[in-house]
Amino acid sequence: MGLLQMGKAKSCTIFLLIITLLPLSSPTTQSQGVDVAASRNLKEEQHQVHCSRERSRAAWKIIDEYLMPFVEKEKFQLSPQCRLHPSNDVFRDQEEHKIHVDINEWRCGYCKKIFRAEKFLDQHFDNRHNNLLNVSESKCLADICGALHCDHVMSTGSRKTKCNPAAASKNHHLCEDLANSCFPVNAGPSATRLHEFFLRQFCDAHTCSRGRKPFSRGGKKHTNIFYMATSILILMFLPIFYLIVYFYQKEMRKGPAQLRRVLKPGRKPKPY
Repeated sequence: MGLLQMGKAKSCTIFLLIITLLPLSSPTTQSQGVDVAASRNLKEEQHQVHCSRERSRAAWKIIDEYLMPFVEKEKFQLSPQCRLHPSNDVFRDQEEHKIHVDINEWRCGYCKKIFRAEKFLDQHFDNRHNNLLNVSESKCLADICGALHCDHVMSTGSRKTKCNPAAASKNHHLCEDLANSCFPVNAGPSATRLHEFFLRQFCDAHTCSRGRKPFSRGGKKHTNIFYMATSILILMFLPIFYLIVYFYQKEMRKGPAQLRRVLKPGRKPKPY
């Protein structure tokens, strides 16, 4: 009987110890689970970029075509603090690793995989090379698309939209801020000229008045491929044409001489 009571007491003691230890271990496990989940979410958020690749591409195309030729002509160096600087494009490194092999062939410069269209290569960058984005700071060229007239470049239709005076005024102020920060007038003659150029090239068109078009000062000069192809074909066929004319004239001169040889000497041909 005494042994039975001692066994029951021992079992109760072990049960009480288990109940006592459970609350101590449970919060720790839960807190570890929360920390792991938070860490996973933090890592995912670190590489998540809320920036339009398409509009950033359009903005860089405008900068490269309608601004940089004039900046290079003035031998002016853009400051990294200028939002137009290449380092302020989160997609710049990826865009420079695009290889356009053929019309329906795009190659990844990182892993050499081939895709049928640029949009598939963009998706590949987002899925496989997202860790190579320049996300050290908030850098999105799409944020200045309004000042650079991206919609004018990206628009494929001929339908005209009604001008919004408030949006035009906002984009005009943003455009002037870019001119002031990237080309300060107190930075020398080149900066002063580029400041004036930027206002005329981009900012003046931010108005609802008719007759003002963006990029009025022109842009990068492109070589006409059709003109080059036509010139090459002409250069190739011109010698052949002259050879044909030469041999034709040679045969024409040879014809009357052969006819005179056929006629007997001293015999006049019959008049017709």
